[in-house]
Amino acid sequence: MDGAGREELDMEVMKPLIDEQNSDGLSDEEHENVILPVEKHYQLGNGGGITFTQTLTHLLKGNIGTGLLGLPLAIKNAGIVIGPISLVFIGVISVHCMHILVRCSHCLCQRMKKSSLGYSDTVSYAMEVGPLTALQKRASWGRYIVDFFLVITQLGFCSVYVVFLAENVKQVHEGFLENKTAPINVSVTSSPSEKRSTDLRIYMLCFLPFLILLVFIRDLKTLSMLSLLANLSMAVSLVIIYQYIVRDIIDPRKLPPVVGWKKYPLFFGTAIFAFEGIGVVLPLENRMKDTTRFPQALNIGMGIVMTLYISLATLGYLRFGDEIKGSITLNLPQDIWLYQSVKLLYSFGIFVTYSIQYYVPAEILIPAVTSKVEQKWQLLTELVVRALLVCSTCAVAVLIPRLDLVISFVGAVSSSTLALILPPLVEILTFYKENLSLWTVFKDIFIAVIGVVGFLTGTYVTVEEIIYPASTVLANATESISADVNATSAAVDLQ
Repeated sequence: MDGAGREELDMEVMKPLIDEQNSDGLSDEEHENVILPVEKHYQLGNGGGITFTQTLTHLLKGNIGTGLLGLPLAIKNAGIVIGPISLVFIGVISVHCMHILVRCSHCLCQRMKKSSLGYSDTVSYAMEVGPLTALQKRASWGRYIVDFFLVITQLGFCSVYVVFLAENVKQVHEGFLENKTAPINVSVTSSPSEKRSTDLRIYMLCFLPFLILLVFIRDLKTLSMLSLLANLSMAVSLVIIYQYIVRDIIDPRKLPPVVGWKKYPLFFGTAIFAFEGIGVVLPLENRMKDTTRFPQALNIGMGIVMTLYISLATLGYLRFGDEIKGSITLNLPQDIWLYQSVKLLYSFGIFVTYSIQYYVPAEILIPAVTSKVEQKWQLLTELVVRALLVCSTCAVAVLIPRLDLVISFVGAVSSSTLALILPPLVEILTFYKENLSLWTVFKDIFIAVIGVVGFLTGTYVTVEEIIYPASTVLANATESISADVNATSAAVDLQ
């Protein structure tokens, strides 16, 4: 498959299905003739579907992003013992929920005589066939709920990307300036307050016009070569990160095995954010040549993802300890250009990926706006809406300029809903007539409760950290005072 064809597939796979929102009341044959804009532009060139290897590749790409780089800090918020164990637990539950979604989709396809169903239609039809009359009458709400959280999730990803780009480029830029001026001021000792530093928000605003121009490219297939380069750059970056963190690992006994419960919700938000790929499951399964092998592909792909997550998260925390930051790239040395290049390479990959994540909310929201204006104003209206959506993601990043908190907030609010809360409830609604075992009902309720508790506690703790960051500020101030006192004492001793 050539680069353009591969990218055409990527754009279809990287987004969860923009489900058949206008399919109500249509027969299956009529539905096949009513194709949404996203499907018109990104249908597969051949009707044969995708292979097992391609499915595996897209599963990996759909799950690996900025969340991976934030997992070492998540381990810090849970503890060196409870963190990896909890990560395995959340990973197993997330994969199980993916399998649930596929089973329910198959069952509902047979009942409704549909060729395939996306996430939002699966939820909607599950409500329609469920036992409660109140849910049956409001079945269309299921579609709106999924689309709402889908928009929040994808725009949240974009906000995370803005913070990630700003923090990494800021560090590279300041590292360059320090190295450039160091030979000149080698005999001058400067205090931390004298170091040149530009506000992080300035870097975010500098990226804003470039991101707007990027999303003005409405046909994402034109980004095929850039996307291929982005994937390669992120892969190379991960290899370099691994070879650095395996050196000089801290003795695990020096790190806390368990951290207080107040920090654990932050771990949950970051962990569930990392398992962001549930939305790509049904699009992949629907397009696979041999759908009977999809469960095997899902298990293998998510097994690789979980291995990558747990190893990088644990090794990253063992390498940097309490100094770990919101993204492990920010802990890499600033005076060695190999590691500075990692930040630039990964930032390039994230910059290109922004347009892919942005595409989903754009395809949901923009048609609803442009349909209300005259034909001659539709293009201008679309461009304005695209620019405003980008500005909204940048505004969130400016208001919450901490990468770890943005990741945790998005994970707790929307990722937990899509990945943990909805799938088990859909299973109960779909199969209640088939005499579900008491164990299955208990299991589904247990998973949904975990999702709800994570949603509430994760959101509360994250919002509290955003509004009252006094503890963090105090800790940083204390470290700064201690450093100044140590420096002064050293200077006195030398004299």
